[in-house]
Amino acid sequence: MRRLIAQTTKSLITNATTTSRLNLPHQPSSHYYNNNISRLARFLTSLPSNTSMASDKSTPPLTVDSINPKVLKCEYAVRGEIVSLAQNLQQDLQANPGSHPFEEILYCNIGNPQSLGQQPITFFREVLALCDHPSILDKSETQGLFSADSIERAWQILDQIPGSATGAYSHSQGVKGLRDTIAAGIEARDGFPADPNDIFLTDGASPGVHMMMQLLIRSENDGIFCPIPQYPLYSASIALHGGTLVPYYLDEATGWGLEISELKKQLETARQKGITVRALAVINPGNPTGQVLAEENQREIVEFCKKEGLVLLADEVYQENVYVPEKQFHSFKKVARSMGYGDKDIPLVSFQSVSKGYYGECGKRGGYMEVTGFSPEVREQIYKVASVNLCSNISGQILASLVMSPPKVGDESYESYFAEKDGILQSLARRAKILEDGLNKLEGVTCNKAEGAMYLFPRIRLPNKAIKEAESLKKAPDAYYAARLLNATGIVVVPGSGFGQVPGTWHFRCTILPQEEKIPAIVSRLTEFHQKFMDEFRD
Repeated sequence: MRRLIAQTTKSLITNATTTSRLNLPHQPSSHYYNNNISRLARFLTSLPSNTSMASDKSTPPLTVDSINPKVLKCEYAVRGEIVSLAQNLQQDLQANPGSHPFEEILYCNIGNPQSLGQQPITFFREVLALCDHPSILDKSETQGLFSADSIERAWQILDQIPGSATGAYSHSQGVKGLRDTIAAGIEARDGFPADPNDIFLTDGASPGVHMMMQLLIRSENDGIFCPIPQYPLYSASIALHGGTLVPYYLDEATGWGLEISELKKQLETARQKGITVRALAVINPGNPTGQVLAEENQREIVEFCKKEGLVLLADEVYQENVYVPEKQFHSFKKVARSMGYGDKDIPLVSFQSVSKGYYGECGKRGGYMEVTGFSPEVREQIYKVASVNLCSNISGQILASLVMSPPKVGDESYESYFAEKDGILQSLARRAKILEDGLNKLEGVTCNKAEGAMYLFPRIRLPNKAIKEAESLKKAPDAYYAARLLNATGIVVVPGSGFGQVPGTWHFRCTILPQEEKIPAIVSRLTEFHQKFMDEFRD
């Protein structure tokens, strides 16, 4: 309609003005002009009153075809199709109890500990409560309800926050006093100095990753090295910012090892395609793969980045989640400094979050990135990007400082804090072992040892009939398996195809986070389903 109106109006106006300019003999030009203007007026007044020149209901202003193509390219499997199906099943269970062969949905798809029953650390929550409601700090009853060290810490933190108000904006990098505390915690952990001016407090680790992608990616010719399998945040962020993901495959046969020869091969391949590789992302401990890098391997990675001129992006959000005695966490900054590389020698960004570890405060959205090895001019640009978001939330900032400076020996809260922390981590280790053993007993399934993080990533060797059935439904075989598992058992896992994997192999990611007493039932349900599935599609 809009196009018809525009074309008719244009034609009438053109006729009027053209006739006027022609000045035909024996007829005054005004006669033709006035005649066409009259026709135009009659046409416009004949239109229905609800007709608008500015809009056309048949063509909405925004469609899937007209949105930013980078958004369409972006995918995030952890909250993808399987999770949507699970949410629909959960609603159906609530509306129609007994309508499915299970009583509850078990979300093993995402590292969200408290949603599955993990309790928060008491000291952390006491400090947060006092900071959010400081008027109770002076009340006599508070002494009996809160530990002395949580009260003291709350006073310290409030003195550092502008206006002593958790509802106020802070410096765009975060409250200076909280950054001082975090820097001191990093220094205590690593044994090397840390500068609070290098700390950028963020709403979880994810905004820090996005910020660095904004900084690094100029066009699709810029590439970021990512492990395969990888946490989908990286592929999604690279897609949103218009870059190219350059994969390096972890070696499943060696416990998801990171081989420097693989990095060299993929770097050469990327360069032959005209891609400038700008950074190397490393997730340690691994997500979804659960491996913990050996210190010598980390040294090789640092040396590789130094030699090739790459920014090292160190995702270290699972640094507290190490479950095997033969491995321990070493930050990449500590490794680089122990090799003699200083602040100016290698650009390094380390990410930490309050969502993982033993604290599991996902909903509080706290985290930080430590940025070292960049020039003052580049640092200024990072600060500018941070400033656009004003600041991260203050509760998350407080939690990040508490995570890096928990109670110490001699503090009133230390014994209860240590018991809570140790209880959570030991339970996670036991859960990981039970799930690992259960998965390895399944036909055609192999699962590497869970050295750290919160996940297992078993490989499933599916029958050809199952693969063909999945292909006929236009689904990845592991996505088909995951959907069948959900519909039969209520267990939600994420298909390996959402994380990337060696072509021709199939996996799924399963968290170790359901409460310990539920783990045997999960293994039992999974075992029963898998046996039936394999029998159904046996070649």
